[in-house]
Amino acid sequence: MLDRSIPYKNLIMRCDSFEPLTDNANDITVRNYQTCDEKHWADIEFSIGDFPSTDEAEQYFKAHYNTDDVFERCFFAEDKNNNIIGTCIAWHDYKGDETVSSLHWLAVLPEYQNKGAGKALLNAVMRYYCQNHLMPVYLHTQPWSYKAIKLYLSAGFKIMKTETFANYKNEYDEAINILSNYLPIDSIISE
Repeated sequence: MLDRSIPYKNLIMRCDSFEPLTDNANDITVRNYQTCDEKHWADIEFSIGDFPSTDEAEQYFKAHYNTDDVFERCFFAEDKNNNIIGTCIAWHDYKGDETVSSLHWLAVLPEYQNKGAGKALLNAVMRYYCQNHLMPVYLHTQPWSYKAIKLYLSAGFKIMKTETFANYKNEYDEAINILSNYLPIDSIISE
């Protein structure tokens, strides 16, 4: 579960070359969005505290991802009983006047965290980007997501010192100071 007592500071990460993650979760499968999956997305995002209600989460999803692209760009992880346990979106944002690839909303139900669903989702999303020649990929995160940051780093993402996208303020110095309390500093500093 996210530790929201950790201060929120914007971190920007970029992946130029994806390194597939070893996925040992044989009972987890990843599939694309199907009609009405916004309800599952809302349940997952609410469960980790990203929205105050499932209704608000579902409204957000519909407002931001209600396009035909969602069928190929939104992914869901399922357990062996076909329960939806996680989600991630291979989307796009602006960086100045150009469109860039951006990873959105990697989230796993609390009871399934640390069991391979995050790796499976990240592998699926990054394969989508690679197969469609949509690299590099950006993402926005914050220190309270340090477990996800560790996952992103292992997949080839690097923390950007000054670069940003989608109107996010890059708060690198403050974020690194906080993050260094949770991850070894040499593992998070990019050259």
